[in-house]
Amino acid sequence: MRYLPLTDADRSAMLARIGVDSIDALFRDVPETARRDGLIADLPCHQGEMQVEQQMRAMAAKNLSAGSAPFFCGAGAYRHHIPATVDHLIQRSEFLTSYTPYQPEISQGTLQYLFEFQTQVAMLSGMDVANASMYDGSTGCAEAVLMAARATKRNKAVLAGALHPQYRAVVQTTARFAGIELVLAPPRADGAEDVIAAIDADTACVVVQTPDFFGHLHDLRPVAEAAHAAGALLVAVTTEPLALAAITPPGEMGADIFVGEGQSLGVGLNFGGPYLGLFAATAKLQRQMPGRLCGVTEDVDGRRGFVLTLSAREQHIRREKATSNICTNSGLCCLAFTIHLSLLGETGLARLAELNHQAAITLADKLTEIGGVTCLNESFFNEFTLRLPKPARPVVQQMAERGVLGGVSAARLLPDIAEMEDLLIVAATETNSPEDMDSFATALKEALA
Repeated sequence: MRYLPLTDADRSAMLARIGVDSIDALFRDVPETARRDGLIADLPCHQGEMQVEQQMRAMAAKNLSAGSAPFFCGAGAYRHHIPATVDHLIQRSEFLTSYTPYQPEISQGTLQYLFEFQTQVAMLSGMDVANASMYDGSTGCAEAVLMAARATKRNKAVLAGALHPQYRAVVQTTARFAGIELVLAPPRADGAEDVIAAIDADTACVVVQTPDFFGHLHDLRPVAEAAHAAGALLVAVTTEPLALAAITPPGEMGADIFVGEGQSLGVGLNFGGPYLGLFAATAKLQRQMPGRLCGVTEDVDGRRGFVLTLSAREQHIRREKATSNICTNSGLCCLAFTIHLSLLGETGLARLAELNHQAAITLADKLTEIGGVTCLNESFFNEFTLRLPKPARPVVQQMAERGVLGGVSAARLLPDIAEMEDLLIVAATETNSPEDMDSFATALKEALA
């Protein structure tokens, strides 16, 4: 379809209607220091369709994509093999074009897969009930803090230092406008967490991630006990849901709310989205949950049917009484997650987790044989942190120039902490062959030379 821009007369009429004399006047509240001066220099003002396609392809070719090189990046986004069946099914028109299932009598397919998704998330996390997803893990984490504040009628949250920095940032933004006080433990790459000391009678919740940003595994039971003794809730975060097939689920360690990122099952990296927020809780907190919750019922003829059991959001005229300001869920990503997990089954999921863990052990052993490289993790799933003998960011760049995407520099996401400069976060999955690992070790050795 061709793009037909507005004419100058159209623009003038629109500006006159709203009472301003120029398009620039619409942005007068934006500080001048935040505005771009002029056009983007390396892009032409206009070209023909074929020329635009050629230029876009040339720009895209500058990327070293995950599928075209040995790839060991993680830090909240993971590359796994996605069966072709997943994409084939989610692109069926009845799934790809469906919208919110307000009319259950014509939305049974959508409601059923959301119900199955909820069941899978609840089983993985060890929680009583899960919702039909959030936008992503970070916004889900912020919603969990808001939910804990509502449930406890307190306005203070304690965030562990090894919580993913982007999750922490989203919580900080949300809490600032919600009037919630945050206690932020300092980020530590050694796996030590001392959030218990910060819990007091005003604490609504403690937010702890496992595996954490640096790959460390945590026993949440002591934190859960301390939080519950003070009348607070424990929010458990996981950015790699595959880990839940290998470690003790958060619900079995006393978590009251579980938040996760579901991208690694069924959803490709896609240069950063869309992603899928997982959210689950104990039964007594289910009416405080954000988003929507699908349930099972019977019609007048006794036939099984699916409905939106809970969906108390602002668009349902609840306004300030709404449990969330998120208006929708990530339905298509839910479906991809559910299909992938269904194809694996319980045995396949456990086997996949085993392969990931073994790959990470093999890679960690190989990389720590390089002089000056040490691993900071006593325990990990498929992700670990290396300390290098030089700053990690230029090392990552040099490895990329050698055709290897060799992890994420901790300083990239924690730029203001000097102790992070020489830390490299590395993830290994079933997609990494022995040859990939050899290439990584060679590239790292050369970059450190």
